[in-house]
This record gives sequence, structure tokens and C-alpha cells, in this order.
Amino acid sequence: MAILVDETTRVLVQGVTGREGAFHAARMRAAGTNVVAGTSPGRAGQEVAGVPVFDTVADAVVHTGAEVSVVFVPSGFARDAMIESADAGIRLIVCVTEDIPARDMAEVISHLERRDTLLIGPNGPGIVTPRRCNVGIMPAEVCMPGAVGVVSRSGTLTYEVVSALTDTGIGQSTVIGMGGDPVHGLGFVDCLAYYQQDPETEAVVLIGEIGGNDEETAAAFIKKKVTKPVVAFLAGFAAPPGKRMGHAGAISEGGAGTAADKKKALEAAGIPVAKAPSEVIPLLKKSMEKAEKKRNG
Repeated sequence: MAILVDETTRVLVQGVTGREGAFHAARMRAAGTNVVAGTSPGRAGQEVAGVPVFDTVADAVVHTGAEVSVVFVPSGFARDAMIESADAGIRLIVCVTEDIPARDMAEVISHLERRDTLLIGPNGPGIVTPRRCNVGIMPAEVCMPGAVGVVSRSGTLTYEVVSALTDTGIGQSTVIGMGGDPVHGLGFVDCLAYYQQDPETEAVVLIGEIGGNDEETAAAFIKKKVTKPVVAFLAGFAAPPGKRMGHAGAISEGGAGTAADKKKALEAAGIPVAKAPSEVIPLLKKSMEKAEKKRNG
């Protein structure tokens, strides 16, 4: 098993004839992803990076059985692109597009819920099941197969932590970059629930940042529902209150959403918290060793 995608997943690239779509379609295929189609209105019949192009998602689904889409279209068209995929029966959408208005995303989330379509993003790097499937923009070469799930609000920090895990010989089951926008698809709780059910995942690394309450909600969920070891890394301890740091969701206001608040909530749930990427590995090893001793009595 894997989380959400594996080597059998049939992937569609929306906006495949654009610069980013074409570039990452080729990268995903090189990583072993089963990219079966792309869409670009008016370009049906063409090929990009060996991928057949269709005018609509519905046509691509009918002809190729595509089930997962990755959105590489500008922010002004991203709302319609995601709704089109959901209406065509796509089960999972990965949206890497940034600067999508919150109102558009609220409409998308509501529409996808009615279609039972899952969403990763927007403004996130996507999802990788190492050497089996890479949907999005993550550098699959820093990943290696293994038993640690990784879920993150930050793209760059995801790569840094995953690279450190790989360099230490600790492989990953599935890596999810959920994105840093305030209105988004799958969050920490959703991903943790998948990891908890996945027999291939033995532990989880959660990468958070300031703003919102996703980490606090995750802490409460872990305390009640997650039996596997979880280690967290939080960015933003030095961030000035009220200052946006990168992501639209990474802003703390009125004394809420700070790294200190999140650290307190996570540690209260028994989750070790790293303040720097270099601290993740030793905390993870210690937590996994503790869990192993508990299993062996």
C-alpha cells in the first residue's frame, strides 16, 4: 500500500502545453509516474513529453482512465480547472498554483466535497510515493522508499527534511506537501488518518509553521487517534507577531498561531518538537526506538 498514489495511479496534467506543465510532466514521467494524459483547450491531438493532449478533462478520462490530476494553470483559471476535474470524476486533484483568491478556493472546496474529490494544495508541492509516483513539483530524487510518512505546510522545508532522512538511511512511505494557504484541501488530520491506517507507515514527521490552527488541531487528533510515533518540526519561532512569512497562511495575529503556541499544544499531546531540521532525525530515532520497546514489552 501507499498513501493516495502509487505506481498504478493514472495521472493527468492540466495545462500540459505551458512551460511549467510540460517541464514537470517530463520530470514526473522520469520519476516513474504513470502520466497518461494532459489537457489544453484547442490542443487536442498533440503530444507533450510523450503525453497525449486532450481538450477537456472529461475527454482525457474517457480515453485514458485518468484518475488523478495535477493543476499547472494560472491562478485566474485554477478554480475552473479544479471544478472541471471533479465534474469529470477525478478522485484526487493536486494543485500547485499559487495566488488563488481565498473566495475561489472556498467555492472549490465546497464543490469538491459534493463530488467526493480529494484535493492537495493549492500552493503546495504535491505528493510523492518514492520510486512509485510523483505528482507535482517535488524533487523525487531526494526521496527513498521506507516507512516514515511526511506531511508538511512548507515546500522547501519538506525537501530539506526528506533529504536529511534519506541521507541518514531513513526512507519514506509517502511525502505530502499540503500547501500553506489558509483555505486548502487535505490537512494534517486527514493525512495523519491515512498514515495511521497504512501498514507501510511506521512513524510520521509533521512539518508546520506559524499561522492558523492546523498544528493545534493535529495535536488533539494525534492524542486521541494516532498510535504511531509522530515528531514535529515547526518553523517561525523568530517570526515577529503579525508579520506574514512566505505563505498566505503563515501569519500570527492577536497572540494566536505562534510557533510557541503550536509547540505547547504538540508537546502537551506527547509529540516531540524540533526547532531546526537538524533536530528531526535524533528525535525521530528516539521516538521509533521507544515505540519498538513498547511493542516488545
